[in-house]
Amino acid sequence: QLSCLLKMVTLHGIPKDLHSYTKELLLFLSPSDYAATGSCSQFFINVGKANGDVLPREDPRRQQLLLEALECLKIPGTQISAEDAEMLGWLVCDLGGEFIRSSGGRLLRDLSHCGSFLPEQEEAIRDVLSSGNTTFGPPAAWSAFTLSELSGLIPVLDSRILQQIPK
Repeated sequence: QLSCLLKMVTLHGIPKDLHSYTKELLLFLSPSDYAATGSCSQFFINVGKANGDVLPREDPRRQQLLLEALECLKIPGTQISAEDAEMLGWLVCDLGGEFIRSSGGRLLRDLSHCGSFLPEQEEAIRDVLSSGNTTFGPPAAWSAFTLSELSGLIPVLDSRILQQIPK
């Protein structure tokens, strides 16, 4: 439906008031198409606020959006800053394990809002958490508050981490 709506809306070019339409419409639009109405960073801020579940995880458009977002935001290498993570919004959920490891604990709060993870993402999250080099500290120092902060990541924790958490 959104793809069809986009065709109708853009029949005569990209409308100047594109920002007034539902943000999910942007998931089917290329940033270069959007360039006439705003900056690519504004495009990805809006995409990051859209409901990413509209595109299934295996849809190639999701990966394309992520690649274009990383290019637009001029993210060098695999380190994502907290500011970049905020702009990426739900696209953070599609970052590979190398991004999660390189960014350390900066992505954990954002990742805790993701619905599911690929095995390589889960492994990277466990590596980051068990390192203890996050604002949460090592698992042996975690409290009930820490666990509530990490609630979306609890299914990723393995016995190695769970055994270290104080009762």
